[in-house]
Amino acid sequence: MKEDTNKFTENDLLKYEIAEELGLIDKINQTGWKSLTAKESGRIGGLMTKRKRENKSETK
Repeated sequence: MKEDTNKFTENDLLKYEIAEELGLIDKINQTGWKSLTAKESGRIGGLMTKRKRENKSETK
């Protein structure tokens, strides 16, 4: 099930990008975000925070 990426926020796109890098995108597409473990969700959230911080410091 492919969703329309035009409706996503910048955060949503980053979340999908990181999930794909971690090899979780197939699991998410098949069963949804709720199927992720706490460890997987935490990893995505941690990497999102890290990237946002890096992007913020690069723009200064």
